[in-house]
Amino acid sequence: MASGWAHEGAVQEQIDATVNSAVERARSRLTVGDSLEFCEECDAEIPEKRRNAIPGVRLCIACQSELESSDKAQSLYNRSGSKDSQLR
Repeated sequence: MASGWAHEGAVQEQIDATVNSAVERARSRLTVGDSLEFCEECDAEIPEKRRNAIPGVRLCIACQSELESSDKAQSLYNRSGSKDSQLR
């Protein structure tokens, strides 16, 4: 059952696009390679247990937490939605 200008399945397509976007964003943040001994932001020592647990870690816990909290504030709505869905 379509309504307005949206075609059949448009809502599911938007949901899929949102999920795919989140997955791609998460994959882009995965670290690879050797872990740093010191945070690249604040130069604090990164504990050995953290370096072993997360291959390629580049930030200390405090800087990583700050980065993640700022990312959450920026992604409050779906920016990839169609114009039609935003006009309703």
